[in-house]
Amino acid sequence: MKAFVFPGQGSQFVGMGKDLYDNNAKAKELFEKANEVLGFRITDLMFEGTEDDLKQTKVTQPAVFLHSVILALTMGDEFQPDMVAGHSLGEFSALVAAGALSFEQGLKLVEARALAMQKACEAAPSTMAAIIGMADEQVEEICATIPGVCVPANYNSPGQVVISGEFEAIEVACPKFKEAGAKRALPLKVGGAFHSPLMEPARAELAQAIDEAEFMVPRCPIYQNVDAKPHTDPAEIKENLVKQLTAPVRWSQIMATMVADGMTEAEELGPGKVLQGLIGRTYRDIPVSGRQ
Repeated sequence: MKAFVFPGQGSQFVGMGKDLYDNNAKAKELFEKANEVLGFRITDLMFEGTEDDLKQTKVTQPAVFLHSVILALTMGDEFQPDMVAGHSLGEFSALVAAGALSFEQGLKLVEARALAMQKACEAAPSTMAAIIGMADEQVEEICATIPGVCVPANYNSPGQVVISGEFEAIEVACPKFKEAGAKRALPLKVGGAFHSPLMEPARAELAQAIDEAEFMVPRCPIYQNVDAKPHTDPAEIKENLVKQLTAPVRWSQIMATMVADGMTEAEELGPGKVLQGLIGRTYRDIPVSGRQ
C-alpha cells in the first residue's frame, strides 16, 4: 500500500515550484489561479523572493501548500494513494490532494490559518525547541514541571520531539532537558509557539472558516495529526483540523499506524526532504521517495 505524505512549514526554499510552473501548463494555470485568489503574486516570492520573504507565516504556509498540492494535481494516474497524511500545515495539502477539499477552498483555509497564526504569534511572543535523544514520556514529564506554557508540540520520530511555549518557559526547559540526559535541546528560529495553548485565538478564528467550508469524502483515508488515526468522515475531519492548532502533531504515531495498516512505500510531495528523513530513519525496510 502506498502512502503520499505532505510537508509542513519550514521546508520552503527560494525557487520552490518554479520548474513545475515553467514546464507544466496545468501547474502554471493553478499557480496563476492562486495569485488571483490571494490577491498578490505569491509565485514571485516563491520563485525569486528572499528567504526572509518566505519565512513570513502568511507567505510560507500558502507557498508550501501550493507546491505540494500542485505536484499532486499534475501527476495524473501516477497519484494513486492508498493513504495520505500531512505534517501540520501538510494536512491541508493531503486533504486537497485526496479530494476532500477543492483547490480554491483549501487555499483559502490555509490563508486564513496563516493569518490567524501570525496574529496569535504577535499577541503572545513565544517559541519552540527541539529535544533530541529522549523518550516521549520523559519529555512530557519534564514539560509538566516547567512554570508557564511548555508543552510537547511535534512528536516527529522516536527520540525527536519539539516543545512549544512561552520564551521564558522554553529558556528554563532547555537546560533541564540536557541535565536529564537529552542529547540536544535546541531553540528553533520560529515565529511562535505552534501547536500549543498559545494558539487558542487562532484556533477560534479558524474554526469558523473550517465550519463554513465544504468538505467531501476523500478518495482514501487521511491519517490526522490530532489522533494519528485514519479518517474519511467529513465531519470528523473538520473537527480534527480545528483541534490541530492547539494540539501536538503526532507524526511518529501516524507513521506507526500507517505501517501497522499495511503501508509498504511512501512518497513525499512538496519542498524539502524532512518527512523522507523521518520515515527512512525509523522504517529502514520501507522504500521512501520524494518529488519537488
